[in-house]
Amino acid sequence: MSQSNTTEVLVGGVVLAAAIGFAIYAGQIAGLSSGGASYPLTASFRSLEGVGVGTDVRLAGVKVGTVTDVVLNSETYRADTVVAVQEGIEIPDDSAIVVSSEGLLGGNFVEIMPGGSPFYFEPGDEISDTQGAVSLISLLLKFVSGSEE
Repeated sequence: MSQSNTTEVLVGGVVLAAAIGFAIYAGQIAGLSSGGASYPLTASFRSLEGVGVGTDVRLAGVKVGTVTDVVLNSETYRADTVVAVQEGIEIPDDSAIVVSSEGLLGGNFVEIMPGGSPFYFEPGDEISDTQGAVSLISLLLKFVSGSEE
């Protein structure tokens, strides 16, 4: 009887350890881990189609942060956005931030296009040079109709 209980406890412990390990792995893959310190930057977009809280922020194709807040500004009708950039990544203060697409079937992400200024954004600064999402459907319609607008 005690041999059976010991085996059951050991098997239960192994299953519990595997479940905890899987949960930690899934959290890291999903980007839920703290990943170190970060600092906030703000931006205001005309269109944030396909972007929400948790969307990757990339610089030169490398993930350097995430979108942490998106709010509609009721006065300007723009999407006010807060992005958290990893501590140690200095962004020149003449940089642009754009909504980019991973391809025809891929999702959108936020891309920082670095400028050449010797000065850098401080935590809480606003990136004023923004470009919102471009609608693929409207581009196709313009192409098909031959419009040059």
